[in-house]
Amino acid sequence: MSAPVNTLLSIGQCLSSMVLYPRGHPARERVVDNAYEKLLLLLEEQPKVNYSFVGNEVIEGKLVLTDLNGWPWTARLAAAGVERLEFVDPVGRDEFEEFMINTLDRINGVPPDTAEARQTSRTSIRFGAIRVVGASSADLIRTITTATMAFNLNDEADTIQYMHKEVAEHDRIPLVEAEAVVRSLSMAMHRDAGVLLPLLQLKEYDQYTTTHSANVAVLAMGVAEELGLNPKDVRAFGMAGLLHDVGKVRVPIEVLNKAGPYTPEERKVMQMHPVDGARILLAREQNLDLAAVVAYEHHILLNGQGYPDFTYHRGCHSASNLVHVCDVYDALCTNRPYREAWDSEIALAYLEEGAGSDFDSEMVAAFGAMMRGANRQYVRIAEDGSPADR
Repeated sequence: MSAPVNTLLSIGQCLSSMVLYPRGHPARERVVDNAYEKLLLLLEEQPKVNYSFVGNEVIEGKLVLTDLNGWPWTARLAAAGVERLEFVDPVGRDEFEEFMINTLDRINGVPPDTAEARQTSRTSIRFGAIRVVGASSADLIRTITTATMAFNLNDEADTIQYMHKEVAEHDRIPLVEAEAVVRSLSMAMHRDAGVLLPLLQLKEYDQYTTTHSANVAVLAMGVAEELGLNPKDVRAFGMAGLLHDVGKVRVPIEVLNKAGPYTPEERKVMQMHPVDGARILLAREQNLDLAAVVAYEHHILLNGQGYPDFTYHRGCHSASNLVHVCDVYDALCTNRPYREAWDSEIALAYLEEGAGSDFDSEMVAAFGAMMRGANRQYVRIAEDGSPADR
């Protein structure tokens, strides 16, 4: 087996043994030493190691470690908030043991304040919300520990930008990255006892597609939970929300970011993005059928108006109706070059006024209940890439 696989296996064995023996016990010290030695050997080969835990897979850098498919610690680490794990040479022995204790605390459900008390100013071991391909070099050195759970969605925003670039330049849907973003957004939503709605606020208008995609994904998952859907369906609706505007990669940038009203020709180009989005998703990933349907239908009103035109009127999928409500709300509540953002209550009143004609009444009711009962937190992406909570 490869050194990255051996290192993780030894870490898993170490965590298992630490459950059985108290701190200072010789057997526990031996397994910590063994895992630490494996890590040092790996860092001799490569001075920086990045693991990501996505579903049942372990990814090291860009390589899926097939030897670890179904490894039980993958799900345990992810559930404890360790979706991303990075080691940077040099790693001290005490620092490594402290990380292992902290991780075990989180797996065992130790309250955050106890785990946080053990945190140091470590710079060699970083863990937390997943960071995937496409993030900037500055993000590689940013520590985002789930022990302190700093509210930071910049990695997710960077990844969405990367996804759109991959679609535009290589006609490829980075599905692993998309799933990772949905998981990270879901974690951010549930970081406290209640449900939060972490919403990104754009700093520049050319960030709109990125922030809007993340916001619609979060809102869609929130409504899906409000409706009582199971976790699998909640994530599927979140994925559909994340990818609903993927067809905009086919829209020329000068049209996409135009500050003024569209000409008839420009409007026709813009209104092709649902069709283009559905084609992109259906052509690339068979398991994105729901996302493709939502991409195609999310601008169709309940009364059949909107776009694209149906030859024969029919009802849309419930996920499309849900994402439609989320899409309109976020668009109304975002500053645009030609108007100020609407107040949340005004936007909700607009949706409620259109319920039954433009919007599905059940979805509007669930959306309103969620928004009025949730704790919303906004994160604005600053010039240096760091978030500024408001």
